Parts: sequence; C-alpha cells; structure tokens
Amino acid sequence: MQMADARAARPVMLAVGGDSGSGKTTLTRGLVDALGPDLCVSVCLDDYHRYDRASRAGLDFTVSNPECNYLDIAEQHLQMLATGQPVLKPVYDHRTGTFGGMEYLQPRPFVIVEGLFPLFSPLSRACFDIKVMLDPPEELRRAWKIARDTTERGYTTQQVLDDLAARETDSAEFIRPQRRHADIVVRVTPDAGQDDQLSAEVLLRGTVPHPPLANILIDDPNSAMPLTIIRDSDGTPVDCLQVRGDAEPADIERVKQAIWANIDCPPPLPASLGELRSGRRSETLAVTQLLLLYHLRPKVNSN
Repeated sequence: MQMADARAARPVMLAVGGDSGSGKTTLTRGLVDALGPDLCVSVCLDDYHRYDRASRAGLDFTVSNPECNYLDIAEQHLQMLATGQPVLKPVYDHRTGTFGGMEYLQPRPFVIVEGLFPLFSPLSRACFDIKVMLDPPEELRRAWKIARDTTERGYTTQQVLDDLAARETDSAEFIRPQRRHADIVVRVTPDAGQDDQLSAEVLLRGTVPHPPLANILIDDPNSAMPLTIIRDSDGTPVDCLQVRGDAEPADIERVKQAIWANIDCPPPLPASLGELRSGRRSETLAVTQLLLLYHLRPKVNSN
C-alpha cells in the first residue's frame, strides 16, 4: 500500500490521558519514535487552550477546567483525524506560554492524542480505538511536574507549587474522573528503598480485546512481569499486569524481546523506548510502551 492510500484510510487512534506531569508526553514520544514519522503522528490537546499563560493569570479557573480550553474545536478535529482527514490546528508553546502559528496536520496510519481531556466527553471518546490513562501516585506526579516545569517551562518551584494548589479542585472534578473511561490504566510507582527505581501496574480492562501473551504473562509473583486479578477502584475484577522495576536486567530483556517478537514492526527493538527527559532510561517505561505497541500493531496469528 502506498503512503498516500494509508493516509486516506481510517487511522488507529490512541488516547493518552492524565493529569499535568503524569508522563503523557514521555510515553507518547517513545511510541511515535518507535513507529516512525511515516506511520505515526501525535497531537497534544494543550494546543487547544483558550488563553495564553499571561491571560490565565487573572482567571478564577485553571487549564484543568474545560472552560479554559476549546474542547469543541478539539472534538471536531478528533473526528476529522479519526476519518483520515487533515486538520489545521493551533500550536501552544509551553516554553513561552504563548501561541504560535497554525499547523497543518495530516493523519498517519497511527494517531496518538495526549492531553488533559481526551476522555472527557462521549464524542471525543468515540474517536479512539484504545484509551489509556496515566495514574501515578500524587506525590510522584507532583515531583515530576516540579522537575519538568522548572527545567523546561521557565517556572520557579514556588510557582509550580502554587499552580498545583490552584489546579487541585479542577483536577479532582474534571481530570481524574476520566480514569473510569480508560481501557488501560498505567500506574507507575517507586520501589521501596530504591532510588529512581520504578515499577508499574497496568490494568487491562475488558472493554477492548487484549492481545494474548500467555507465553510471558504468568501468575507468578517472582517473574519480571506477573499477571494477577485485582479489584479495580469500582470493585470490578480486572487483570493487573505488574512490571517489576527490580527484576533482573536479563529477565526484563527477555520480556521485551518476547513482546517485540509479537509486534508487527521490523527489528531491531527501537532505542527510543524507555527514554526519559533527563536522558536516563526506564526499563519499566520501555515494557509499558511495548505493551501499547502490541495493542496498536499485533502480528497476525501472534500468540
């Protein structure tokens, strides 16, 4: 199939939602790089903010409130992208807090949409094939947001703390409840007593078919990636895949290669998987990204 034909076809749409600082952009960047620019494009819903940073300073609500965003325009663009149509979208620059020029965005076979509100409305949710929500513990999210905003967005630590406090009511009312609409919930947690060591719980809800990985997902707490059944926040039983940050590197590598062997992408395994903003790597992130790639591009007749 020629790329022109692929672009005209309906793309596979993946939503990556989560509160500010939850790791959405880091997760998305690795997926886009792994698939490549000819096959994948990403959209950040922050581009649909209604006000720039200076204008928001005088408001009594924050960007975590729907009223601070052009969600109606975002919904229109999501519908267009989901049917293979290009959009002319705004661009928000987080470094300066201002808007730049418009961007002509042509969908690719895979479109990844990340932001605060991808799962907010029934209309936007209907555009996605797979819906993911990032749900790290609040203490970890706050630390990530402080580190990002002070190094990349020109804020002082106190300004970030003030912003977190200002957003709390809006986040609790509008952002976190979107978790219930996700097909996959990723909860990254720090390992006790291990500096910079992270593990993850990946909740696989029955709202979408999950690829079979019986050869590497087993109910064994000593494995690098045990699979168990737990109770979700609403009491519903759900499959919980644990990605252990303290697993032996050789075991993690075997898991990664086993998942990659069942993904319809050419070798080798992309180096971009697991890359963090700091330049370090997280094998927990790499495995989580591989699982999402498996949902996007499973091999036919994979086991």
